[in-house]
Amino acid sequence: MRDVYQYVDDHRDEILGDFFTFLRQPSISAQKIGLEECCDLLLRLMAEDGLPARKMPVQGGPPIVFSDIASRNAGKTLLCYAHYDVQPVEPLDLWVSPPFEPTIRDGVIYARGATDNKSGALAFWKAAQAFLAVRGDVPCHLKFVIEGEEEMGSFLPWVEQNAAMLACDASTCLDGPADHSTKLPAIKLGIKAILYVELRLRMNEKDVWSGYAGWVPSPVWRMHKLLGTILDPDTGRILIDGWYDDLLPIEPEDEELLRRQFERFDAAEARRELGITQFAWGLDGWEAVKRRHYGPTANICGILAGYTGEGGKTIIPNEIRVKMDFRCPPNLEPARQLEKLRAHLHRHGFDDVELTVHTARANPYKTSPREPIAQAVIRAAEQVFGGMPTVYGVSTNGLIKVHVPHPAVLAGFADPDCRLHAPNENMSVERLFKGIKFAATIMEEYARGSR
Repeated sequence: MRDVYQYVDDHRDEILGDFFTFLRQPSISAQKIGLEECCDLLLRLMAEDGLPARKMPVQGGPPIVFSDIASRNAGKTLLCYAHYDVQPVEPLDLWVSPPFEPTIRDGVIYARGATDNKSGALAFWKAAQAFLAVRGDVPCHLKFVIEGEEEMGSFLPWVEQNAAMLACDASTCLDGPADHSTKLPAIKLGIKAILYVELRLRMNEKDVWSGYAGWVPSPVWRMHKLLGTILDPDTGRILIDGWYDDLLPIEPEDEELLRRQFERFDAAEARRELGITQFAWGLDGWEAVKRRHYGPTANICGILAGYTGEGGKTIIPNEIRVKMDFRCPPNLEPARQLEKLRAHLHRHGFDDVELTVHTARANPYKTSPREPIAQAVIRAAEQVFGGMPTVYGVSTNGLIKVHVPHPAVLAGFADPDCRLHAPNENMSVERLFKGIKFAATIMEEYARGSR
């Protein structure tokens, strides 16, 4: 791989320039900002690097960039998934520098999307460019799918319609941080699905002066009662009937991998980087690690009710809205879990609560550590980062497997404190270039292991 690595090193300025151009373009899917423009920019950047790519429309969502790069080796097909959309930037006042003006401070690039997931998209296409430049070929047949709405849901129908085009022997995604303890890539052999809902309760025609609090019912207190029926506040266990019924038990080989990770787990460092003083529910040690990777969760993402401005305003709000996400490990399919949630609301007398589904990202899955793609990613991480990576059984990303069955592996290489989804998202310059080499080495190792 020396020739490929040397090419990447020799073109650092050009690669950084393209990355900064990519980062400057806003592409916020939740707010429908800049998605078409970012897709067109990505197509142009890839074309300038000699990569075949085309824009594919998505009904009800932003377009997809698809690239199909054949190999003379006629080997296996590796699908590389990434997304060009980013999270909202709010609260804006917490950013040290503007989120779409990438800035380097102390060797670290600060910008929205620097980790999630424009670095992953860049790593794949720059790795392919390097192979074509120095060898005139790629190690195996490559397919790139770079979408623009990772957590919003329009991608799944498109996958179903284009399943034949997406056929592959394995897939990989480079997204997220390295392991908190070892700083080595975090490799995930599966996904948790996600169910994202909004609970809305409107009880009165208008806000009312709080002097009538003895007469006028409060939707906020009623919603508080509802939320108390969903989660045990002392243990974090979800109280919805049957929620855990289909949960896939931890396989022995996955528990062994998790035990290895636990041996290197630095709980104090993890808490420091997360900015917390203790783990939720009083967990620690082995139970904390196991719950993080294999436990279902019910999380309140946001609550909106009444007056939240400066100073006081004595009112009884007429409405409350709560947004929640439920992380669903294998085999908790969101569609089934949603029905359990609906039944729970009815059983507890909350039929007056309006339930809206924003995302139901399906198909939680597991990939065996013995799969060639899993072994390829592990070997690549050892070569590029100089140590045995942390291998987890389950992560939180993935979608294509719903209609295109195949083994899939997610790997995160960014700094543990990359602040994805938060202000001051970042990616160190050195990790960016290691990420490109990581992507190239995965391609090479998968080709070798599949011949």
